[in-house]
Amino acid sequence: MKLSLGCIADDYTGASDLANTLTRQGLRTVQTIGVPSDDLALPEVDAVVVSLKSRSIEADLAVTRSRAAEKWLRGRGAGHVLFKICSTFDSTDVGNIGPVMDALRADSGDTIVLVTPAFPETGRTVYMGNLFVGPVPLNESPLKDHPLNPMHDSNLVRVLARQSKTRVGLVDLATLTRGADAVRGRLADLAANDVGAAVIDAVFDRDLETIGSVALDHRLSVGASGIGLGIARALVASGKVKAGAAATVSESAVGGPAACLAGSCSQATLQQIANAEKTMAVLHLDPEQVIAGPDEVRRALAWSGERISRGPVLIASSSTPDQVQALQSRHGRDAAGHAIEQAMADIAEGLVRSGVRRLVVAGGETSGAVVDRLRIPGFLVGAEIAAGVPVLRAVGVKDGAMLLALKSGNFGGAEFFSDALKLMR
Repeated sequence: MKLSLGCIADDYTGASDLANTLTRQGLRTVQTIGVPSDDLALPEVDAVVVSLKSRSIEADLAVTRSRAAEKWLRGRGAGHVLFKICSTFDSTDVGNIGPVMDALRADSGDTIVLVTPAFPETGRTVYMGNLFVGPVPLNESPLKDHPLNPMHDSNLVRVLARQSKTRVGLVDLATLTRGADAVRGRLADLAANDVGAAVIDAVFDRDLETIGSVALDHRLSVGASGIGLGIARALVASGKVKAGAAATVSESAVGGPAACLAGSCSQATLQQIANAEKTMAVLHLDPEQVIAGPDEVRRALAWSGERISRGPVLIASSSTPDQVQALQSRHGRDAAGHAIEQAMADIAEGLVRSGVRRLVVAGGETSGAVVDRLRIPGFLVGAEIAAGVPVLRAVGVKDGAMLLALKSGNFGGAEFFSDALKLMR
């Protein structure tokens, strides 16, 4: 297997988003959980997205895991590697985007790296280096209240410069609209002035195509699924990849009980939970009881066991920003977050043990904890439920066929949970 594109994603839902984007552009794509073992049988593919749970861990550990993933991808022939980050640039002033970018750039030999989280299709645009979420700057969006990585600065040149050891520059929209050669000229000028990373504006989907074609001049790029879309189109346009039948999950139906787990505290997920209460049984966990011990997990599994034979159930640990802040003030941010993630993983493990084979998970950190606990080594990418969220069929599992959907908190429409279950047969 020789890859045309290798990708390293800093969380599992973002990896699914990217894998979905590449598949839609015609690339045969597989998402793996962690660096694959040598005995994992993968189909012949154009791209592999290695999923890491590295967005909110210690920067040194994120660097180590990302470098191991890049080494594996380069060893399978990947000439270009995309370090996939969140489209809202989730990170703190100590990382992890900057430290990982610095390490991968050093390994790649590139003098300068293109960086953009823009994905206009999902309402993420960058203008004069400032990231917008829909019509508002990042620091005015709900991401200012993110429980792990609150974003209080929309200027990505400043944000990245606080994390990175290299100088950070800007390729503005005026340059981008003049075409790929103008972007190349700007990058050359920046590199000549010891700038090692360049945030590039993007407002329209066509901007991504220009960015993708320039990115392939280099061995590394950094961004969200939008830059993946541009790179995929550039690979197809250049003839390096023949757009064909991408791997799908259109195999035999899985059937059986289905369950949803929600750990995200985003406004979108909170609304989706409220809507789900109209069509399925919903249990709201008590965060204080989750932190206190295992009794709340036992309560959730007993509750689901009494109901799941009659239809899908949803178990939610999601809370409003005020509730999250109060919980963190009492128990500490890291301790509270870890306890809730592990409780959701415990519940997922119990659900699967009881026969659930269709599982919808909302929230990046929750998805990472669940998939790690279930020890799923990889996925084939199937039908798109919502922009950036595909149906995933587990590969390499010992307990039979299983379908999952892993949703970033802000993704999906108001009826996301019902929409997902309709496609997961």
